[in-house]
Amino acid sequence: MNRVSAGRFVSLFMSYFFLLLTATRAIAQSETDSLRQLNDRLDSLFIDEVEDRRTPDKVLHAEPLYIDLIRDLGARKGEREWNVGMGLTDNLYYDTYDMLIEYEWAPVNRLGLEVEIPITLYGINGRDSGQNGLAIPPANRIESLKLAAQWSFLVSERAKTTLALGYINSIKLADIQDLSRVSTVTGNQFNPFLIAAKRWGNRFHTLVYTGPVLTYAFQSKHWKSRFEMNSSVHYMIPGTRNFVGLEVNQSVAGRQSSVVMRPQLRVGVTSNLLLGIVTGIPLSRQEQRLSSFLRLIYEPAHKNRKPVQNG
Repeated sequence: MNRVSAGRFVSLFMSYFFLLLTATRAIAQSETDSLRQLNDRLDSLFIDEVEDRRTPDKVLHAEPLYIDLIRDLGARKGEREWNVGMGLTDNLYYDTYDMLIEYEWAPVNRLGLEVEIPITLYGINGRDSGQNGLAIPPANRIESLKLAAQWSFLVSERAKTTLALGYINSIKLADIQDLSRVSTVTGNQFNPFLIAAKRWGNRFHTLVYTGPVLTYAFQSKHWKSRFEMNSSVHYMIPGTRNFVGLEVNQSVAGRQSSVVMRPQLRVGVTSNLLLGIVTGIPLSRQEQRLSSFLRLIYEPAHKNRKPVQNG
């Protein structure tokens, strides 16, 4: 092969190579654009299903998994949901096992109601020899009977914002070992709260949940109070109901405060069954250390009671 032929061959080969590379990149970009368009379409359809296929208006918001809401914001009549939660907290000298079962429903538009029974069990983790008496955990207990209501008083699809007021009343119960010896009801807890939630675009969600918690003990006639500020930010995975996010739980009682960061993930198991996974990371680890929490969410199908009116 002479030099001219060899040079032409190299030139043709390089031209073919760059043409192939350009075509490959174009195909890859086209597939990426198609996938992005598909995800955007799925996101739009899901938002449309939540917000526009039924009345009254409702804005899709990502709900925090640890301090959850009383039904969805902007709840519609007939919606309902079951939750089962299980958690483990590693304290300094003992472990805490939390369990809960709750039922949420909306008897009328915009109003959500909830009944919850939380249970707390304790176990020694072996960090104390027992000589100091620090390894003795609190008594196991059915914490309370929680009754709650939440009213969404502002729902703006245009601003993608919902505001709600709520109230939780917890009837405090005696330790399990004392149920047969003392009064079953030992106190009452009052918790009014305010919620402000906004969606940014189709995928980013922010929410603030705040209010005081007042506890009255019947036997000692003593009041305790604290103020809670819970905030969260979530990112909805494109084309799905799944999300990742961060929930921050802050509690202030007198001069003492605690902050726990809770990275979390929600994944869809079926169309009406979701699994929430939460990790707790306290900023101060003097007593409480790492924790984990699982929430199983089952939402029965809700029939469209009022069709959307066109025009």
